[in-house]
Amino acid sequence: MKVNWRLIHAARNSYAALYAACEQTGIILNPVDEPTGDVTCYSLNSINEPIFRDEIKNSESLTIVGGPHATARYWDVANYVDYVIVGEGEYTLPILLKRIEKGNDVSVPGVATKDSYIPADTNVRLDAYPSFSQMKGYVEISRGCPFTCGFCQTPQIFGHCMRHRSIDSIALYANRYEHSRFVSPNAFAYGSDGIHPRFDKIEHLFQHLKHKIYFGTFPSEVRPEFICETSVNLVKKYCANTKIHFGAQSGSNAILQRLKRGHTVEDIISAVELCRDYELIPIVDFILGFPDETDEEQIETTKLISWVTKYGMVHAHRFMPLPGTPLAETPARSLLPKTAQLLGKLAFSGKLTGSWNDPEIRFFKRPSNDIP
Repeated sequence: MKVNWRLIHAARNSYAALYAACEQTGIILNPVDEPTGDVTCYSLNSINEPIFRDEIKNSESLTIVGGPHATARYWDVANYVDYVIVGEGEYTLPILLKRIEKGNDVSVPGVATKDSYIPADTNVRLDAYPSFSQMKGYVEISRGCPFTCGFCQTPQIFGHCMRHRSIDSIALYANRYEHSRFVSPNAFAYGSDGIHPRFDKIEHLFQHLKHKIYFGTFPSEVRPEFICETSVNLVKKYCANTKIHFGAQSGSNAILQRLKRGHTVEDIISAVELCRDYELIPIVDFILGFPDETDEEQIETTKLISWVTKYGMVHAHRFMPLPGTPLAETPARSLLPKTAQLLGKLAFSGKLTGSWNDPEIRFFKRPSNDIP
């Protein structure tokens, strides 16, 4: 049976992980630019799903679709694909493919069809699967998030309990690169429950890495309350990056509380000041236009954005309701003219990136922090 993987730039790291998982069972996911062969697999987010929907509908091959959108809206996606992987795919996808190949019953936990769905009964243990094999990717060190931010899909897909790859496993794959880069919902939470840092474990990890380390920068951003003297000292001592990338999301404590972010504006200010004091450039994410954002709260955010750009960079985006999140189905509010004017001015001066008019851009391009 010929199994193919539809190449999509936004899913390149998913391809690396699932290629390695399937390879363990003797299945090779061949890269293709269109559906072909016996089976074609896709990983879709909520932005590119409409782009590939007709292609999948018209495919003559069997289709399997996973990814954040498929997990959040599996009942919709199942109407035009043969099988939907709901949640993590390392364990589920190889089993499904083997059963399809043998013509066996394909009622697999974690797989939905237009006629049925059996919820997954397992969680992936990261050490049970290679980080990558022939298809290279960033080393994923953690999954899950204990927070319940209203706009975020991460805990909906991976759960609220953090799971970590072991230091030996991380080093095995990271040391194959000249530059070690990692994927994590919060890199400074490595080895912890996601709330109480374990910086001793992070230092232990660093001591096992042989080459240049990029940590706390894309794609391993951090949370502002985890930026402290201990964490920035670790970066200065062991890492090559000169920037720290973290999510602020709003300059209003009222909004942060409604979003259940778990940090305050004061944490954001402290993080920026620590970066400044330790000669690290802060790259700070903000989201504008939350559904219940008042004019005054939006102004608070723009004031904080202006202040941050005195010491670093801002990555700003318009709020987009993602399926499966508490704020799904809630449209963004409009931006004040003064907000749009400020963002444009900062972008023109090179202090701000992102898109505050078209939120979809954030899914296609991210800033190249410290990439040689």
